[in-house]
Amino acid sequence: MGTAVTLVKDAPPAARKTRSAAPADRKRRGRRENLAGYLFMSPWIAGFLLLTAGPMVASLYFAFTDYNLFNSPKWIGFDNFTRMFDDPRWQKSVEVTAKYVVIGTPLKLLLALGVAMLLAQSRRGQALYRAAFYAPSLIGASVSVGFVWRSLFSDGAVVDRTQSLFGMHVGGWVGDPDWILYSLVALTVWQFGAPMVIFLAGLKQVPRELYEAAEMDGAGPFRRFWSITLPMISPVLFFNVLLETVHSFQIFGSAYVVSNSQCGPADATLVYTCYLYQQGFKNAQMGFASAMAWMLLLAVALVTAVLFWSQKKWVHYEEDVR
Repeated sequence: MGTAVTLVKDAPPAARKTRSAAPADRKRRGRRENLAGYLFMSPWIAGFLLLTAGPMVASLYFAFTDYNLFNSPKWIGFDNFTRMFDDPRWQKSVEVTAKYVVIGTPLKLLLALGVAMLLAQSRRGQALYRAAFYAPSLIGASVSVGFVWRSLFSDGAVVDRTQSLFGMHVGGWVGDPDWILYSLVALTVWQFGAPMVIFLAGLKQVPRELYEAAEMDGAGPFRRFWSITLPMISPVLFFNVLLETVHSFQIFGSAYVVSNSQCGPADATLVYTCYLYQQGFKNAQMGFASAMAWMLLLAVALVTAVLFWSQKKWVHYEEDVR
């Protein structure tokens, strides 16, 4: 021990200075690296603050005001929120949106899973099939597809003539309040490509040995699907359910275009975001529209919380198996 102390004390002044300066140099180098990182991130930070965080804070304030885009906001407290529950059209928008989510999301996921199971099997032209099924997800949200969809479901159009061949004289779905919402459901189901790709990735991770062992035990296709496939891909299924449910709550473009910007007829496609748009930009009731937006955020957060709570009962992770 005495020798070690002597060595330190007897070290040259330049060496002691170098050792004491090393931590300071590392701190300066770390600060320079952090500064460079923040500089690279500055466009995103500026965009987030100006285009996302700033408008969110402003809309939260407007939600408690009477603001019509032309005059200064006037604080009215919770009047906008209490007004919603007395508004029959707001109640109608909630009903239409809930119906769309409950019908459209399960059908979309069922079709995506079914096609993914078919594409998971080795066959010729597999890449071509995957690209063809995924393509609608890339173009389905465009305005042009909305116009095409409205044309397909109009009176005397392709869908009308096809169903007439089977003795179904419903007429055009677009002009019928009882059927126009189902045309929107058909449009979202048609865009099953994105969840299909995610399902396909999950199916590829299921060990083939499990299916072989189940076949040796005499398990049929349905039993293998229920006892092996679903539990093994349950994390992927949960992810798709969560993602598609949130997306369904946000439907706007297709409902607006297919209904010819009327969200009708008879408010049949008056989804929540469509009514929010009407209140905010057509009726200049930006305070009420902001309150609607925050109510939608709370509803989506509640649904998300329920899904996360329920996953403990049906989602099986690899750590749980171990």
